[in-house]
Amino acid sequence: MKQLALLSTIVFLLSASVSAQEAKTVITTDIDHFWEAYDSIRTTQDSLQQLQYIQELYIDKGTPGLHAFMKLKGYTAAGYVSLIRRYPAYWNSIRSNTMKVKELAGEFEPGIREFRKIYPELKPAAIYFTIGGMRSGGTAQPGMVLIGAEMVTGNAQTDVSELPANTRKWLQGYYGSDPFKNVVLLNIHEYVHTQQPNYGYNLLSQSLCEGACDFITELVTGKQIPLPYMDYGRKEETALKQKFKTDMFGDSWDTWLYNNGQGAAVADLGYFMGYRICKSYYHKTKNKTQAVKDIIGLNFQDSVMIENFLRKSAYFPEGFNKATLLTTLERQTPVVTKVGTVTGNTMIQATDTLLKIDFSRPMSNNGYSISLSADTTLQYPIKAVKGFSPDGQSILIRVNLQPGVRYGFIMTDRSFRSADGYRLKLHEVRFETGVQ
Repeated sequence: MKQLALLSTIVFLLSASVSAQEAKTVITTDIDHFWEAYDSIRTTQDSLQQLQYIQELYIDKGTPGLHAFMKLKGYTAAGYVSLIRRYPAYWNSIRSNTMKVKELAGEFEPGIREFRKIYPELKPAAIYFTIGGMRSGGTAQPGMVLIGAEMVTGNAQTDVSELPANTRKWLQGYYGSDPFKNVVLLNIHEYVHTQQPNYGYNLLSQSLCEGACDFITELVTGKQIPLPYMDYGRKEETALKQKFKTDMFGDSWDTWLYNNGQGAAVADLGYFMGYRICKSYYHKTKNKTQAVKDIIGLNFQDSVMIENFLRKSAYFPEGFNKATLLTTLERQTPVVTKVGTVTGNTMIQATDTLLKIDFSRPMSNNGYSISLSADTTLQYPIKAVKGFSPDGQSILIRVNLQPGVRYGFIMTDRSFRSADGYRLKLHEVRFETGVQ
């Protein structure tokens, strides 16, 4: 009897432990801590005190999910304080919705159960709802789904009037799709990421990485991800398909992924392209269970596997020639063609104060990125960037020069873009001024 009693006690404790673990599948404590910090921050204009509040009341109390999210997305205490100070109407309008996520905990379990039915190898993951820095609705890493509640709980009533024009336009479209109504679908998308082995290295592989999550979400729920790129993608698929084919082996995805609509009619069209390729692969594969395993198990760092997957999908029935596509893409890449003075002189004199740098293609005037040369013997000459020419074919840079000095700087590929969105080929400018 004592043995039976002891066994019953063990079974009870194990059951309680399992129930406790299941109850903690969805973790929302970061949301309470954020608003506690927010209310404290709003009581003072002392920036140092505000930093202390966000650090002690939010970050230091944060869950492992918050800390992982901050690390992945580069969120900082100073960044949070800046957003809170600049956009009070936004935060006030989103607050009540972020608090409602606590009511959703039970709604995720049915989707996860359905996921396990089509993919028995499903590994468990904790779902963390946090408050992020207005840049990501969600991401994942092994064992963790990381959700930015301020993004996924927005709707058409969310006040974005204080935000910069580009961000405001993007968020109006995103919130207009009512992501809060579809937060379970968005969460399943991120849950799929926790099952994937890695992320992509070029446009094709990263689009498949994201598109796989959208497609598996559709299989699990019977519903399509309700974001603007899906509707736009279906309507414009013929044109998008050919454009994607040209770009897909490039290592830049600025106009296809994570672009907030910049450089494209609609943001994140790479998600749609990856989704369509995965869907085509699924329908072409007789063994659907194996197809699901293939899609989730894709090694996005393995170029051979990725290209074979694309071929088997038959999404491009005419096939593709990688070498030819790379050559075509190279022709699209803007390069620096000439560095000289505004007078056209390529010999840099110590008296010259304005450099003119020409490009092979018209450039976007939305940004530039210039860094120091790796050669520490070169001096950095730039005093100010005056801006792009009206036709985008050149940029003027004011420099501060001395006679008989070697100068240099790098025009990087981080922000320089052609008018149609292609990154500038990295270019190092070097010159030496004459001796007077």
